[in-house]
Amino acid sequence: MKVIIADDYEIMSREAAKVVAAEIEKNPDCVLALPTGGTPLGFYAELVRMHKEEGLDFSRVTTFNLDEYLGLPETHKSSYAFYMYDNFFNDVNVNRDRVHIPRGLAEDPHEEAAAYEREIKKAGGIDLAVLGIGRNGHIGFNEPKTEFGSLTRPIYLAKRTIEANARFFDDDPDAVPRQAISMGIKTIMNSRKIILLANGPEKSGAIYQTIHGPVTDMVPSSVLQLHPDCTVFLDRDAASELKPPSDDVVQGPGIMSMVY
Repeated sequence: MKVIIADDYEIMSREAAKVVAAEIEKNPDCVLALPTGGTPLGFYAELVRMHKEEGLDFSRVTTFNLDEYLGLPETHKSSYAFYMYDNFFNDVNVNRDRVHIPRGLAEDPHEEAAAYEREIKKAGGIDLAVLGIGRNGHIGFNEPKTEFGSLTRPIYLAKRTIEANARFFDDDPDAVPRQAISMGIKTIMNSRKIILLANGPEKSGAIYQTIHGPVTDMVPSSVLQLHPDCTVFLDRDAASELKPPSDDVVQGPGIMSMVY
């Protein structure tokens, strides 16, 4: 597992965006899995800048969002569909026919999840998955005790996740939906390349367990240790609990690169 530690959030976001840009330039028809939440906002802002100032072309890219709340229409300001268009899709030249987000108002969430898996397969699989991480180590909405063989499915959110996401619902935990549709662990791990972004001291414990801890379903993100091409992008606060790596540390402007 490769780890990039940046001096600050802006550098972290910029370095992560470079990986996506390189993937698109290498393969304009690439398939991306995309996250939501607070951490990726700077990452999306940098991709928008690269599109507007450097001509980064999203017209042939296919996207699949990691998850969506059940019970929210896509027009709801706290839905992930709204988030994606407001923070990214409206500002780049993505083809909306190539955008995939689970439908929060699907009549049959189980069929919606199965159809999502079929669409991913039809697209040829995910070339690059971009992940955030929860304080309990969840990736997507795969909470602790999620089976590593899980596919896209409806899930119940953990209490800790509901409390953490209340900030997106006017700080009202009661307004946060209790269910979502999420890509499964197996769906994510089948991606050819994965990058994970984390910032802030509140994520440092989960990052320590992700990189140093045993691979266990109690920390879903720990499964990333088994992926053949995974890079973790951190600011210094999120990296504060990491042990020194066994391999050489490579220094760059505002960043350190290391392998665990």
